[in-house]
Amino acid sequence: MNKTIRRASVFTLLLVLALLARATWVQFYDGKALADDKDNRRNAIETYAEPLGNIIVGGDSITGSAATKHSDLKYKRTYKDGKLYAAVTGYASQAYAPTQLEGIYQDLLDGTDSRLKTVMDTITGKRADPGTVVTTIDPDVQKAAYDALGDNKGAAVAIDPKTGRILAVVSTPSYDPSSLTDANTAGTAWKQLNADSDKPLTNRALRQPLPPGSTFKLVVAAAALEDGLYSSVDEKTDGPDPYTLPGTTRDLSNENPNAPCENATIRTALQYSCNNVFAKMAVNLGQDKVKAMAEKFGFNDTKQDVPVRAYTSVYPSDMDKSSTALTGIGQYDVTATPLQMAMVSAALANGGKLVSPHMVSQITDSGGDVLKNYDDSTSTKEIVSSSTAEQLQSAMQTVVQKGTGTNAQISGATVGGKTGTAQHGENNSKTPYAWFTSYAKEGGKEVAVAVVVEQSNAARSEVSGNGLAAPVAKAVMQAALK
Repeated sequence: MNKTIRRASVFTLLLVLALLARATWVQFYDGKALADDKDNRRNAIETYAEPLGNIIVGGDSITGSAATKHSDLKYKRTYKDGKLYAAVTGYASQAYAPTQLEGIYQDLLDGTDSRLKTVMDTITGKRADPGTVVTTIDPDVQKAAYDALGDNKGAAVAIDPKTGRILAVVSTPSYDPSSLTDANTAGTAWKQLNADSDKPLTNRALRQPLPPGSTFKLVVAAAALEDGLYSSVDEKTDGPDPYTLPGTTRDLSNENPNAPCENATIRTALQYSCNNVFAKMAVNLGQDKVKAMAEKFGFNDTKQDVPVRAYTSVYPSDMDKSSTALTGIGQYDVTATPLQMAMVSAALANGGKLVSPHMVSQITDSGGDVLKNYDDSTSTKEIVSSSTAEQLQSAMQTVVQKGTGTNAQISGATVGGKTGTAQHGENNSKTPYAWFTSYAKEGGKEVAVAVVVEQSNAARSEVSGNGLAAPVAKAVMQAALK
C-alpha cells in the first residue's frame, strides 16, 4: 500500500471514530438534555398517553383523567371540587409545569417512578401503571375552612397536634385547576389568573408569609417562661404603660387604652393583647433568645416541606432595641405563614412537642401496596417544656373565655387561642391583616388551627382577629372535633 492510500485510510478511520464519538455523546449526554427539554413535545405526548394516577382525600379520588378529542395528547387531568382542593393538589397541565402535590409526585402519578416498575416493565420498556397519593386532608375540615373564609382573601391551616397530620390547607380566592389542564385553552386561563389582582394562584396557606401581629406574642411568652425571665403566666411583668421604644420618643400604644396592661401578667397581657408587655419582654430577653425560640417553632427554616415546600417564616437579625421591641408584637420584619402559626399552637397543645406536619399519609403503587408511609416517618421535637406548654394553654383559654378571642368559643370543648391584627403598609395605611391561631380539644380529639384574613369587605374599624379570623377558626375546629 502506497503512502497516499495509507494516509487516506488513516484519515478516514479518524473521521469514522469521530463520528462514533459524536453519536455516542449525542445519544448518552445530549440525548438526555433533549429528552428533558421543556419544549420537547414527545414528553407531553408520553405523559398524557395514559390516564394519570390519582390524589385521594378521605378515601375518595379528587382527581381523574378524561380522554381528549383531536389531539396527540390522549388524556388530560380532571379535578373534582377543584377550587376546594387547589391549594392541596396544585395542577397537572398539558401546557405548564405541574405544581403542589401534582408536581412533587409527578413521576409517581405518570408511572415513570422506578419504584413502580415490575420485572416485565423493565424488560419490555413499558411505562408502569401509575401510583396513588393518599393525603391526610379531612374533607369536612377542608370544606369548613373554605366555606368560612368565603369571599375573603385569606388562608387557613388545620393540624392534628398528636400526629402532625394536616387536616386542611385552604387559600382564597381559589381557582379551578381544570382550567389549566388542556393545552388548547390553558393559555387564556393562565393570562386571566395571573392578571387577577387577588392572585388566586398564590397558595396563601403555605407560600405567603405576612406579619403575624400579636399571634407572635405566644412565641415571646414561651421564650420568657423557658428562659426563667418569669416563673409563671401569673407573675407580674416589667411592662410599663405607656412603653417608650428604646432610643426613641415614640410610645407604643395598646388597642384598648383602658386595658389593665401596666406590668400585667402574661395571662392578662395575652387576654388583652398588651403591646407594652411583649415589646418590653422582647427587649429584656434580647433578640437572640427570641430568635432561638422562634427557630425552635420553625421560623427561619428554609426547608420546611409538608411535602410541598413552604415559604420561610422569618424572625430577623441584627436589630437595634427599638426594632427588637416591635418584633415582640409580631411587627417590624417578622413574617409567618398560616402553616407556621398553626405549628405554634400545635406544639403548645401537644405538651410542648411538635410532630412534623405533613399532608400526605402514604404513596402506593397501582395495586395499593405502600411505597412510603409518611405517618410512620414523622419526627417529634420538644419545643418547650410541658410546664410552659400547660401554662400557655391555660392563658390561651383565658383569651377565648374572656379576652380578645371570644368568637372562637365552642360549647363543650376546651379552646385556647390568640388574636392578631397586623399593621399593613407604611404607617399602617392599608387594611390590617386579621389573624387567629388556636387549638381545641374534646372527647380525645384535638386540632390546631391558624387563620389569616388578608382582605375582606369589613370596614377598617371592624378588622380584628376576633371579628374576622376567629369565626373561621371556630368553624374549622368544630368540623375537626366531630
